[in-house]
Amino acid sequence: MSAAQPSGRDVLRDSVAGQRGRVALGTLCACGHQIGEALVPALIGVVIDRAVTKSDTKMLVLWLAVLAAVYAALALSFRIGAWSGELAAVRAEHRLRVSLVSRVLDPGGGAEKGRLPGALANIATEDAKRVGAVNMALTLGISSLVGIATCAVILLRTSVTLGLVVLLGTPVLLWLGQLLSKPLESRSEAEQERAAHASAIAADLVTGLRILKGIGGESTAIERYRGTSRDSLRATLRAARAQAFQSGMVLALTGCLIAAVALVGGRLAAQGSISLGQLVSAVGLALFLLGPLEVLAWVNAELAQGRASATRIAEVLATAPAVTAGGRPLPQPVRGAIRLNGLSHGGLRGLDLDIAPGELLGVVATDPAHAADLLRCLSRQADPETGSVELDGVSLRDLDPAEIRTAILVAEHDADLFEGTVLGNVTAAAPESSTPEPAMTAAGVTQVCETLPDGEHTAVSERGRSLSGGQRQRVALARALAADRPVLVIHDPTTAVDTVTEAGIASGIREIRKGRTTVLLTTSPALLSVTSRVLLIDGGRAVDTAPHADLVRRHEIYRSAVLA
Repeated sequence: MSAAQPSGRDVLRDSVAGQRGRVALGTLCACGHQIGEALVPALIGVVIDRAVTKSDTKMLVLWLAVLAAVYAALALSFRIGAWSGELAAVRAEHRLRVSLVSRVLDPGGGAEKGRLPGALANIATEDAKRVGAVNMALTLGISSLVGIATCAVILLRTSVTLGLVVLLGTPVLLWLGQLLSKPLESRSEAEQERAAHASAIAADLVTGLRILKGIGGESTAIERYRGTSRDSLRATLRAARAQAFQSGMVLALTGCLIAAVALVGGRLAAQGSISLGQLVSAVGLALFLLGPLEVLAWVNAELAQGRASATRIAEVLATAPAVTAGGRPLPQPVRGAIRLNGLSHGGLRGLDLDIAPGELLGVVATDPAHAADLLRCLSRQADPETGSVELDGVSLRDLDPAEIRTAILVAEHDADLFEGTVLGNVTAAAPESSTPEPAMTAAGVTQVCETLPDGEHTAVSERGRSLSGGQRQRVALARALAADRPVLVIHDPTTAVDTVTEAGIASGIREIRKGRTTVLLTTSPALLSVTSRVLLIDGGRAVDTAPHADLVRRHEIYRSAVLA
C-alpha cells in the first residue's frame, strides 16, 4: 500500500499490480478461450460451405476433427484462465485484508476512531472481497474485448458491412454501459456504508445482551437494530435496482446490436453477397457476441462496486495514527520509574506525580472518566494535550508505542478473553521461560480451575462468555500478572468477586509484583490497603497523596468514593 495516504485509485491499482503475473496468465488463457469461441461459428460456416453443401465426407470428417481440437483447447484455456483469475482475486483480497488488519492493530492506533468494530469487520471482509474481484473482472473484461475484436475481424473478412456494424456498435454499447454504471457506483457505496453500520450495531447488541436483559432494555435495542437494518435493506434494494436497471438496459442494447447483425447478414445472403455458410457464421457470431457483451456489463458493475469499496478501504488505511513513534530507544534495563509532568488530557488538569521503581501505588479518581483518561496516557493510546508522561526519564512521546507496551502493560477493566482454554488465556502474553502458576495463584484462578470440569484446560468460548463475570476477571488479571512487565497498570480488577476473594487477590498482587512498579486504579478498600500510598484525583486534579488509612481520615470525598 502507498505510504502516503492512499486513495481509492491507489488501492485498486496496487491490488492489480500485486497480482500482475496471475492476471496476465489468466487474461492470456481467457483471450485464447474467447478467440476459440469466436472461431467455432466461423468453422461451422466453413464446414457447411466446403463439406455439407458439396456432400464431401472426407472434408466433413477433417473439419469436424478441427472443431474437436478447438473445443479441447477451449476447455483447457478456460480452466487455466478461470483458475488464475480467481486465484488473483482471492490473493488480492487476502493482501487487502492483511493490510487492513495491520492498520487496525498498529500500535499507533487511530483506525478505530469514528468506526464501530462491526464496520471495520465489514470493510475487511466484504469491501476487500469486492476490490479483489476487480482482478477477475479485468481478466474477463480484456478477454471479452479480444473476443469481440476477433468476431469483428472474421465478420470484416466475410463482409465489410457486417464488420462495421460490430466495430461501430460495440464502442457505443460500452460507452452507454459506463454511463449506466455511475448510479450503481454511488448506490453501492451507500449500500456498504449502511451494511457496515448494521453489522456494527448487531455486534454491539450481541456483546451487551446480558446487560440489556438485566435492565430490561432489550426491546429498545432490538428496535434500534430493526431501524438500522431497514435502512441497510433500503440501501441494498436501491443498489440492486440500479444493478438490475443497468444489466437490463445493457442486455436490451446488446439484443439490438445482435438483431442488427442478423438483419444485415440476412439481407446480404438474400442478395447473394455471402454464402449460406457465411450467413450461418454471421448469425452464430452475432449470438456469440451476447456472451462477451454480457460479461462486459458485469465487468462494469464489478468495477463500479470495486471503486466504491476501494474508497472505503483507502479511508481506513489513510487514517492518521493517534500517536506517532518517537526515535529514542527504550531505556535498558527498564527500572520502572514513572513521572507525570503537568499532565492535562481530557478531564485531567496539571497532574504531577512521581512513581518510584518497584512502588505499588493506588489511584482513586472520583470521576471514572478521569481514570480512563489516565489509562489512555499511560498506555500511550493518546498523548497528553499538555505535559508529559516519562518512563525512566524518557518521555513516552519519544518512544515507539510498540516498544512501550513491552515495558508498560495496562490491564483495562473490560479486557476480553480469547477463545481457547483457561491456561492458554493466562499464558497468552507470558514469557516463554516463565511458569503460569504464581500468576494464577495470585489472581485466584487456581480456585476457579478447581470448580471447572477440565481444570486449567477447560475450554473458554469467545470473549470468555462460558465463564462467570468473576471468573473472567480473575483469568484476565492472571494474564496481566503472567506477562511480567516492568510496569503494570491495573484498572478495577475485582469488581465482580466477593470480598474474601478480593482480599486474597490484593495480597497476591502485592507479593507477585514485589520489586516491580504497579499502579492500581481502583476504589476497592482491599486493594488500596496493600498499596504504599494512594493518589486522590478529584475534579481532574491531584488533591492529595498519602497511605490509604491517612486519606480515609483526611478527606470526605475519598471516604465517599472508597467506602460508600
